[in-house]
Amino acid sequence: MKHETHAGHEHHADHEQHEHAHAGHGGLGGLGGLGKVSWSMAAQATLHCLTGCAIGEVLGMVIGTAFGWGNVPTMILAIALAFFFGYALTLRGILKAGVDFRTAFRVALAADTLSIAVMELIDNGVIVLWPNAMDAHLTDGLFWGALAVSLAIAFVVTTPVNKWMIGRGKGHAVVHQYH
Repeated sequence: MKHETHAGHEHHADHEQHEHAHAGHGGLGGLGGLGKVSWSMAAQATLHCLTGCAIGEVLGMVIGTAFGWGNVPTMILAIALAFFFGYALTLRGILKAGVDFRTAFRVALAADTLSIAVMELIDNGVIVLWPNAMDAHLTDGLFWGALAVSLAIAFVVTTPVNKWMIGRGKGHAVVHQYH
């Protein structure tokens, strides 16, 4: 494959690395999704979900705070936006591969729903249980510290879920046929 620019070489190398990192699931590597899945593969899928969740969580909290909303409506918005951005990141990649929106949306739902749900349950559960975290403001260290810890815990809990799903040809394994 010829590339005109240095950036093109990096993209090609990144794509090959991405394909190699995900070999063994979703039909890649001839294992039909039931092959051995590494923790690295699961962590990469979880990090993908974590990125969308974190964007949604922070944006939801900023919007809720800016409008003077209470904890419950702010948390609902943050969770909704976490799902939105989690799905959007997956959709972006699938649509870029030339897949129609309806198919891409179905793939994103299949790939991300359980992962995002587990992540949001853990993340928000930690925030709710953390003393004073629900009342912390965006300018408080407690807000950012509790959020960072809750997302880290959510990552640790969600990674085995993603490993299990990918090993069965589910979750992020369904996305890889479109790369």
